[in-house]
Amino acid sequence: MVDVGNESSAVDGDRDVAFAGSSWFQRTNAHVAHLQGQLNKFLKMREAAPGGISAPDIEVVKKIRTHLEAARNALRRRGVKGWFWRMSGASADRALANMHEAEVALLRIAPDEELPNKRLYVLSHARLHLPKDDVCLQHLEAAEKAPAGELRELAAITLHSAYQAEEAERARVRSFIRIVVVAAGALGVMAVGLGVWAALDLAVAQRFCFPPDKNATGPDAVMACPLGDAPTSGSVFFLEFIGMCAAAIAGAVSLRDVRGTSGPYHVATGLIVLRLPVGALVAAAGLLLMSGEFFPGLTSLNTSTQIVAWAFAFGILQESVTRAVDRQGQSLLDRVKGPGSRPAAANPGPAPDRL
Repeated sequence: MVDVGNESSAVDGDRDVAFAGSSWFQRTNAHVAHLQGQLNKFLKMREAAPGGISAPDIEVVKKIRTHLEAARNALRRRGVKGWFWRMSGASADRALANMHEAEVALLRIAPDEELPNKRLYVLSHARLHLPKDDVCLQHLEAAEKAPAGELRELAAITLHSAYQAEEAERARVRSFIRIVVVAAGALGVMAVGLGVWAALDLAVAQRFCFPPDKNATGPDAVMACPLGDAPTSGSVFFLEFIGMCAAAIAGAVSLRDVRGTSGPYHVATGLIVLRLPVGALVAAAGLLLMSGEFFPGLTSLNTSTQIVAWAFAFGILQESVTRAVDRQGQSLLDRVKGPGSRPAAANPGPAPDRL
């Protein structure tokens, strides 16, 4: 029985649901349904065989059902917390980990006649994530005519190793996203704190003003501040807003190099968000340094427009800081291999984890 009363979902007898969401979550949910179908098929084949299904295999079946249900629960998260889990890729990785364990367990109860085709599937996946000199992979490649029991266990071990390697690749990306989000949040709090401090204490806001030109006299001998000829409570907030606008424009330009990803990881989005507080703080810090005569020859700005223009320029300059973060994010995404990727190279030894 299939319930299609809601156009955003369709529920079958195994409680598999296709719901509105990103393409990655749709594909993941479809794969859960595929694994459930494989389990149902193997159970019917085993029950029809002489002797039926053994007690140890029944225990394996229970674990497979538990993993598939955990994957479904991860995919069906709702609300604010569920939205955050999806944006960070945490719920997707939770679903993927349970799917992987279910698929390895399915290999252990697969009928003997299914093993040759399963071996090919395991080889294709293992070659993506395991180095060519991996012992399990080498033994599986040479086990084409091995007995069914030996082939089954070797394929299960190799597939489990490949999935562990894939999950490690994805965990690095998810860790990177969380670091970016935390950094953006901390910098945002600092930017707001600086603006509030300047709003409450005009002596702080005055630090972002410039004294009149020494040669100016009369009406021209006035201080140049971001919002006029005197510090105001909104001066620093205005400078930070200009820096954020410049950072947003620079971030939009940088999107030309973004290749995207087929996974659930919003790395590009996180990097764009990170640019905003960085641009705000760099604009404020740059003008503070100019006001303090840190840059020779750039010690005097005569109008508010000049101050705003320099705030915009400093906001653009944040790109030199965030560009290195962009490269790190893209490098981690490139390490997450999928169908069509190049096979893993020979193991060069442990590499330092830059995260």
